[in-house]
Amino acid sequence: MAGLPIANPITQAGSLLMRVKELEEQHLAYRNSVVCAFNQLLDLKDISTGVHSTRLAEWAIRVARKLNIPESHLYQVEVAALLHDIGKVGVPDAILKKQAALTPEERAVINRHPEYSWSILRLFPGLEDASLYALHHHENFNGTGYPSGLKGQDTPIVSRIVSVIDAYDAMVSNRCYRKGLPHAEAIRRLLESSGTQFDLEVVQTFIPIAEQDADAVFAAAGTSAQAAL
Repeated sequence: MAGLPIANPITQAGSLLMRVKELEEQHLAYRNSVVCAFNQLLDLKDISTGVHSTRLAEWAIRVARKLNIPESHLYQVEVAALLHDIGKVGVPDAILKKQAALTPEERAVINRHPEYSWSILRLFPGLEDASLYALHHHENFNGTGYPSGLKGQDTPIVSRIVSVIDAYDAMVSNRCYRKGLPHAEAIRRLLESSGTQFDLEVVQTFIPIAEQDADAVFAAAGTSAQAAL
């Protein structure tokens, strides 16, 4: 119609791009809030699990960089390490915090937690890779792990990273049912199980990081890295 202004295609395109960028930023902020909320949920479920996961997220990124995993993928690495145990919210406290030895039936329940983690994380757009890494963080290098019995390089490298750092931190940490191991013994066990449970390259990459951080980790627990507990 005569007299109506003609829209400028360049201006329209610019406005559309700004709106798309705004929506992307809102989505990322929402996703990050969900990740933080889940980590807080782990703290509420079991404070040692939440602290443990935060430490693992930092270690996983450092190991991933040394193994030349692209920077663009480090967010997936961080989320996988941070929330690999989110599925433990589905494990009854009577099993999760049991001080006596688990029965085979109870062990079967707790061994489902990687699948629970996957089933939660996969629902969020953009966390599909992280969900798979969480699913496979209890696979063994020789194929005897769970839930899929993956062997060697068939297990995603990020899952292999989480497996190593998860095991080390679990070994040196105090639990309600046992005392933590000294740093040197934990490292010995990682090396001893390399090629069977763990990827040797990942273990060797992680050891200098563990050596560097051992005093701080044990100081936070009120113990010495060398002390036999």
